[in-house]
Amino acid sequence: MTTQSPLISVAELQALPSSAVRVLDARWQLGRDDGRERYLAGHIPGAVFVDVENELAGHGAPADGRHPLPSDDVLADAARRWGLREGVPVVVYDGVGMLAAARAWWALRRAGFADVRVLDGGWPAWVAAGGASESGDVVVPPGDARLGALGDRGAIDIDGAAGWPRKGVLVDVRAAERYRGETEPLDPVAGHIPGAVNLPISRLLTVQGTFRPAEEIAEEFTGVGADAGIPIAAYCGSGITAAEFALAGAVIGRDVSVFPGSWSSWSNSPGRPVATGPDPQGRADI
Repeated sequence: MTTQSPLISVAELQALPSSAVRVLDARWQLGRDDGRERYLAGHIPGAVFVDVENELAGHGAPADGRHPLPSDDVLADAARRWGLREGVPVVVYDGVGMLAAARAWWALRRAGFADVRVLDGGWPAWVAAGGASESGDVVVPPGDARLGALGDRGAIDIDGAAGWPRKGVLVDVRAAERYRGETEPLDPVAGHIPGAVNLPISRLLTVQGTFRPAEEIAEEFTGVGADAGIPIAAYCGSGITAAEFALAGAVIGRDVSVFPGSWSSWSNSPGRPVATGPDPQGRADI
């Protein structure tokens, strides 16, 4: 299995023997808590369920954000439960938008697990292609994969986010109206981090929920100044969607650091400045 791309198509996954890959189901959606129920009702054969809220996120004070990073021990224990083994590639998928799958990809890559890919289009693409499914839980023997200490690899804290526009490009990947401060459905303050530019994650996806071609993604990055060789960091509402932006960066060979606390952390931290209004890049189409 190649790691040339961080994405894998349905056809590529279907061509792999089940013993040659560990498949993870990261079914999760903001505002819903039925991911496991949907997994049990039907999933890719052999897929192990990933608990996004408790295995891919921690729980702390409001200033930590809604989905802070889990501890190294929590992630390592989760990886063992998922059955991750040395030398066996991993494919992650979810039920909508590839958001949670990207968070799993990013977390594992940060911890040094190199051969992990995201199923392009996720469960909807699998179903649309007539992929096989099974119901019920999948329990596998504990894995032996060793994850490294995460540290600050690929991530920045709130102070790093504050200073990032002076060293590179800080990208807010939320919807344009949230970036501009016109609405804020989840957090206590509307607006964006001063100096951040806006590139909604939806601009990188097709209407079918797969990633757009790499050359089109690269054009979107360039459109906000996130060119190759420029330090790039991203944030969203709570750090989940920003991981998908990092995945998009990997598709086109650009490193993207993630601010895990994102706007939920920034807006809950007294004294942090807030900007409103349109993208300083002047992109009238977003």
